[in-house]
Amino acid sequence: MTSISHSQLRAFHAVATEGSFTKAAQLLNVTQPTLSGQVRALEERFGVRLFDRRRRRIEVTDIGRNLLDITFRMFSLELEAVQVLSAAHALKRGHLRIGADAPYHSVPFLSAFHRRYPDLRLSMTMGNTKSLLDDLLDQRCDVAIAANVKTDSRIFALPFRQDHFIAFVDRAHPWARRHSVKLAELATQRLLLREPTSNTRQTFDAAMAKSNIVLGEILEIGSREAIKEAVAAGLGVGVIAESELGDDLRLKALPFDGQQITSTEFVACLQERKSSPLVKAFLAVVKETADAKGVR
Repeated sequence: MTSISHSQLRAFHAVATEGSFTKAAQLLNVTQPTLSGQVRALEERFGVRLFDRRRRRIEVTDIGRNLLDITFRMFSLELEAVQVLSAAHALKRGHLRIGADAPYHSVPFLSAFHRRYPDLRLSMTMGNTKSLLDDLLDQRCDVAIAANVKTDSRIFALPFRQDHFIAFVDRAHPWARRHSVKLAELATQRLLLREPTSNTRQTFDAAMAKSNIVLGEILEIGSREAIKEAVAAGLGVGVIAESELGDDLRLKALPFDGQQITSTEFVACLQERKSSPLVKAFLAVVKETADAKGVR
């Protein structure tokens, strides 16, 4: 199959639409001999005549008019492609897929991003840190908001908040009249904790092991929301990051007295994509929002 030169087609199209080699050369910012040579080369290659050259004007031949119909469609599509890419670069079009380990950190960022770029489509999925990073690496999401993201050369991670763990109880619990508890006291209570693979649970277990605290009965529950409901129903003592407790009046927060357990929240993306317009803009919004709230 014979290939065709894009520059020769553009030269033909310019001459045909401008009706002049001189104007077409000015339009394309080339010399007139260069332009004439491109058109001549196209005619000679296919053995056709595209223009009838008169003394003071040129006319497009029948084959030239057929070709002009095609180049109109061709360069219209090319212009459309440029407009699509330009719009995406200017953040007027696109879809940002966000993975998050909790709504408490992520929703304010989504809200701020939407206010700044209302034409963009956003979607959010929930999961634990491991599943979110798997989604990131497999490109099922563009950014992930998760706790304690471990160093990985493939991933860029921007920390935006350090959180403290707390215990919490229902209002009828004997501890509800207290202002704090010691870590060692948790060994005397039934604890409601996330599954062992969750980042929250792993951070908590590591802190207990470091303090040589042997825990008693543990009831494992697979979501923060379910843990809060179980604690409110009087099933035991929960442990959670402070920012995730919310304003549930049925629950009483109890900071730990003495040793603290902390976690760091990150917004992460693939290293190779941190400079793409959508991801770069979201990272900037996270940083600005976190700085404004004083949570970095």
